[in-house]
Amino acid sequence: MDLYSGLPYWVAKNSLYNYFNPLERDHSTDVLIIGSGITGALVAHELCRSGIKCTVIDKRTPSTGSSSASTALLQYEIDVPLYKMAGMIGGEKALLAYQCCLQAISDVRDVFESIGVNPDYERVPSLFYASNKKGAGIIEKEYEIRRKNGLPTTLLSAKDIKEMYGFDAPAGLLNDASAQIDAYLAATVLLDFHMTKSGLTLFTHSQIVEWNKKKSEYELLSDNGHKIKCKYVVVAAGFEAGTFLPEKVMQLTSTYALVSEPVFPELIWQGRSLLWETKEPYIYIRTTKDNRIIVGGEDEEFRDPVKRDKLLRKKTEKLEKKIQALFPHIPFKTSMAWCGTFSSTKDGLPYIGEWPGREGMFFALGYGGNGITFSMNAAQMIRNRILEKADKRYQVFGFERYQK
Repeated sequence: MDLYSGLPYWVAKNSLYNYFNPLERDHSTDVLIIGSGITGALVAHELCRSGIKCTVIDKRTPSTGSSSASTALLQYEIDVPLYKMAGMIGGEKALLAYQCCLQAISDVRDVFESIGVNPDYERVPSLFYASNKKGAGIIEKEYEIRRKNGLPTTLLSAKDIKEMYGFDAPAGLLNDASAQIDAYLAATVLLDFHMTKSGLTLFTHSQIVEWNKKKSEYELLSDNGHKIKCKYVVVAAGFEAGTFLPEKVMQLTSTYALVSEPVFPELIWQGRSLLWETKEPYIYIRTTKDNRIIVGGEDEEFRDPVKRDKLLRKKTEKLEKKIQALFPHIPFKTSMAWCGTFSSTKDGLPYIGEWPGREGMFFALGYGGNGITFSMNAAQMIRNRILEKADKRYQVFGFERYQK
């Protein structure tokens, strides 16, 4: 299935990573990573730098799945507010999930500093604003629990938001701990670095169609008719990971995004903050290095790619109206628009680790709006498990919490 349609900005912005290397012979490795997007690339980075022999395989050109369509906001805030999550999984676990996302924002920066490449990673503030009076209540509850637990947050009044951002909202939460990135560029530079420096092997245009575990190793068959043997498997294929899961653990959602033509930098709001609202489904807004504005949202339950794609024009018009209502002084003109499919969970958290009873097959499934920060956590957690190091994050992100 096509993960997106339209023209994602990142594919137009960057030169296509022109790499073609189908699996044409049997292969063996320590760890096979299925998926070459930002999740697979981060997992490969953490394993390669620990001296573990890795291979990445993808049925597409590298990183041209969901990562190329990501709007790539890096926030410690999760789709489910902390106060709600605390009621769902307990306060201690909910706080740990938020703290892990907060730390991951810095860890992502450190990854790219370590290889000497910056894929447009930029620290920016983030404003979570109330869409209406109901949203103001959410903001109030969320502020109290974040403040109580030492998370970075500042409560803004309606007057503050008007003065700082120029639009009307009854309340908001501001933090200076967020960031943004080019996820497509990030994934491709990581893969390229480790192929050059760490002996990483990357196979493309090759799909795993069958797998079996034999004693202490896995044997996987590709559609090319060749086998890969490995000790560990990491499934980093987003919602397409369902092929390897015994049960469905996520819901599929269609989302829409568009990017403007460049605008004068002096017209952009204070701090170039990431913006998102309390209303569900919410819209989310960010800027780019070349002074474009990206707007995403208008999510709805996924049915099939044809119906998703037919809505693109209508959804684009709705998103245009929303951004123009917030910032009427900005001459917003859509340059590119796209739609895609992503996965979410009831508690807003990812699934990371081994399915109970399926030892050695790891899942790195960064579901929801925090895909990249979840992916950073997944890469570290899987590295630690392979190296037999304890990691308390499994109690929050593992499959043990799954319920039918």
